[in-house]
Amino acid sequence: MNITIVGLGLIGGSLAKAISSRTSHIVFGIDRDPKVLDEALADGAIRHDIGLGALEKSNLVILALYPAQCIKFMEQNASRIRKGAVVTDVCGVKKSICDALTPMAKKFGFCFVGGHPMAGREQYGFEAAKQDLFDGASYVLTPSDGCDDGVERIRELALSIGCGRVVLTTPEDHDRRIAYTSQLPHVLAAAYVNSPTCPMHVGYSAGSYLDVSRVARINENLWPELFIQNRDALVVEIDFLIQNLTRMRQDVASKDQDALTAALRNSRLRKETYG
Repeated sequence: MNITIVGLGLIGGSLAKAISSRTSHIVFGIDRDPKVLDEALADGAIRHDIGLGALEKSNLVILALYPAQCIKFMEQNASRIRKGAVVTDVCGVKKSICDALTPMAKKFGFCFVGGHPMAGREQYGFEAAKQDLFDGASYVLTPSDGCDDGVERIRELALSIGCGRVVLTTPEDHDRRIAYTSQLPHVLAAAYVNSPTCPMHVGYSAGSYLDVSRVARINENLWPELFIQNRDALVVEIDFLIQNLTRMRQDVASKDQDALTAALRNSRLRKETYG
């Protein structure tokens, strides 16, 4: 199968490395930075660099761009996609992408399947890409109607590069869950390290600080877009967090040990139950 990956950053680059090293598929790359393309060619992550012409030769096109860039790229290039091909994305929000690209797919005769591999690192760019990034990861798909073959094509690819399972859901369900599992932890980490006490942690911090602050090394160009596009679901989760923090603050300030014990017991039991 011929596969074109548009955008060779952390996720796109890792997909290119994983597919090229673990399957027999031919991988083309498209990226706005010629240096990244040269590096990907030298690394063996992509087989060829033929520019936008790769879209016409590919059975599968993977959009590894920011959400707004995905939509803009397809507005400009949807007519280049070969009839019957499958297009997917890797964006951390799904409803806005699916709403924009599903009608394009119907108009131009290809199949669109929303996608989100649940893997990442606190670094970004091709230099941070790893061929084993997806080992054991879930790969979430939000397919449109009539794309069963496309779903199966992506499912087989995901498993072949090491993913542990493929999950099918709706764009709305994905965005609601991801607000809690991915976006809220980034909000929390950013708020945590923005404390005026942060510069004084050296010599007084260990695993707890590192665990909570790890994803604060954030891509500040990408995440605001993800937050805003999923704002309805994310604001609900932020409000829940504020309520819990406010309650614990009140319990600490009033020296209510029983209430604190109950809250911490509840959190321990929930973690033990739900992982």
